[in-house]
Amino acid sequence: MSIEGAALRQTAEGLFELYISSEKTGIDYPTSVKGFLKHGTGVWTIERLEAKTIEELARAPLQTVLESEDPQFLHVKDPFLYERSSGDLMLFYCTHPFCWTSSNSAYALMRDGELVADSQVFDFFRRGTTWDVAMTRATCVFDVPQTGRFRNRKVSLIFYDGGESIRELGEHQTAINRPRGYSCEEIGGVAYIVDGDFSRVHRLSKYQPLMVSPWGTGCSRYVDVLATKDGMITTWQQSQKDSSQPLVMNFVESGRIRPLLA
Repeated sequence: MSIEGAALRQTAEGLFELYISSEKTGIDYPTSVKGFLKHGTGVWTIERLEAKTIEELARAPLQTVLESEDPQFLHVKDPFLYERSSGDLMLFYCTHPFCWTSSNSAYALMRDGELVADSQVFDFFRRGTTWDVAMTRATCVFDVPQTGRFRNRKVSLIFYDGGESIRELGEHQTAINRPRGYSCEEIGGVAYIVDGDFSRVHRLSKYQPLMVSPWGTGCSRYVDVLATKDGMITTWQQSQKDSSQPLVMNFVESGRIRPLLA
């Protein structure tokens, strides 16, 4: 029914892996919550494809690696990857409950293309208490270059989408107008971890979002960062003056990054 979120990597053996999430019909809700499945909608799962070349991925068989029957985490979607220095491959994804009232972050370990048994962690990054109380959906984990003040300490940034409600909230006429974020219009936040410890996530955007578009609905979400030898490429989805949400990009040269971390 719908395809959203994908993560591509090349393995040490030179193969290409593509992780992708899609909404499918023909999957029933658990009996206890069956009545909550809205007509014309489906259930989200995550699949993996593998091939020798990028082109051959189009003909590669689909292997379901993540699905759920737990009403708390019934929909799993929007995968992204993070490779630990130990070599472990972490598959991050977001979850939604049967009632679609929130959006949450989770991860699992992958090994040789298979999900490591009992490796799923659903509570490493809990929803916030202010602007992100309804949604905390991680979209990227990025290691800060170990240079300058970060030379002797490994710090990793976690970019995430947040919101105060998954539906648009009205404001009192005398209240201060501020970005709230709601379903399909999320706004952006950042957290960090130290030395690869995902059991202790520290928010930088504790009280307010850090990334809000100056146009349209303010939507600024799905941040991803790619480090290359020439610099860093950042992409995100951003609301425009006409409220469209194109994917936008920014490139920062390596020579400009090092002085900032000095």
